[in-house]
Amino acid sequence: MRDSEGAPTHRGKPLTTRWSRLGVTAVCGALAVLAAACSGSGTPAAGKHPPGHTTSGSTTATLISITPSNGSTHVRPDRGVTVTAKDGKLRSVVVNVGHDPAAGTLSQGDTVWHSLWPLDTGRHYTVTATAVGADGKTVTATSTFRTLTPAQTFTAQTFEGYHQSYGVGMPIMINFSVPVTHEAEVERAMQVTTSNPVTGAWYWDGNQVLVFRPMNYWPQHTKVSFVGHFNGVEAAPGVYGTANLSQSFTIGNSLIVVASTADHYMRVWYKNKLYARWPISTGRAGDDTSDGTYLTIEKHNPTLMSGPGYHNVPVNFAVRFTWSGDYIHSAPWSVAQQGTVNVSHGCVNVAPNNATTYYDMAVPGDPVTIIGSPVAGKWDDGWTEWFLTWKQLLRGSATHLAVQAGPSGSTFVNPSTLTSGPASGTLSNSRPRNFLAFAH
Repeated sequence: MRDSEGAPTHRGKPLTTRWSRLGVTAVCGALAVLAAACSGSGTPAAGKHPPGHTTSGSTTATLISITPSNGSTHVRPDRGVTVTAKDGKLRSVVVNVGHDPAAGTLSQGDTVWHSLWPLDTGRHYTVTATAVGADGKTVTATSTFRTLTPAQTFTAQTFEGYHQSYGVGMPIMINFSVPVTHEAEVERAMQVTTSNPVTGAWYWDGNQVLVFRPMNYWPQHTKVSFVGHFNGVEAAPGVYGTANLSQSFTIGNSLIVVASTADHYMRVWYKNKLYARWPISTGRAGDDTSDGTYLTIEKHNPTLMSGPGYHNVPVNFAVRFTWSGDYIHSAPWSVAQQGTVNVSHGCVNVAPNNATTYYDMAVPGDPVTIIGSPVAGKWDDGWTEWFLTWKQLLRGSATHLAVQAGPSGSTFVNPSTLTSGPASGTLSNSRPRNFLAFAH
């Protein structure tokens, strides 16, 4: 049987269909824009101090420059704060906004400091910088300014629930309420932290959906958190962020299925070991179960299914993997055909005891690969990110960079510098040549 309710989404449109029946959490605040920033530099020197700047100690040529300059208003938050020291080295930079100081990084031999993330919109900031000259004396400079207040806004949402457990194939999924044109800036505002080292990449599914997918399946039991530093990001001309988006979740036990429409068996790997080989019956001719590596979406016991000649029939222990209505489910009426012939309307029919076992183990994000079908899967008919090869995934990023994540956060790296590539094998990645199911 096949559920008649779920309809495929379309590339380039927001994932409202993906999430329409599922809980969406962690709403990001609005985003917006206005005038260009006033900017300049504060350069404390002997006898010439811009308003609001102070110095102490040395009157040598050691100079500190702060951008935005003191007294600036309508400052563009996406440009951040830059502090430079001439003929000296920076020793401290503190950017205060009434809560935790803004993070930043030193470069060029400790002579340049730049804020790590965009500034908050509509806020007063005070920057205090200290440098030490060659003579060992200290110079201090300050700058106070205000960032612009947005005039246009958008929201962002993530599917992942707080501290929920997901399968090893689960991507991070973020949906934006307006089309994003500054994709690279949005990607660079993302920070991913993982308890195990993970390499992945960001991918734009159209212009309103951003996903992070690992190069290989997540290691089981990995703890994952992410922050979208969207407050202050210009996501499109005239549209800025006004709040950040964050979430934490866990990858559960590895549960991977490969179901063959040709030999009529489903192989199940649990906790990285072959767990079972169950007879199945998949879609008959005309109702073929389509090839591709999908992810489980939701499960119900029972769910109501409709199709030619039947309507709202209760089906037990049903685990969904496409929006168009394909499930792995209990099918006591086809036990005699399971293992020998395909008689379903597109679902994967399993004996009741086996369906119950799989249902109890399944969580959203468990990989389900269909092989042997004469029909290719359709992009976005379910969570189809594993239709993509690693190269295709990178091409879908605005930066075309890989992301290396770990306990201390994530960094962007050139893919050519990676010491290892996509792993092979059912337990690590989608099946070889799976990309043929998706003409990208």
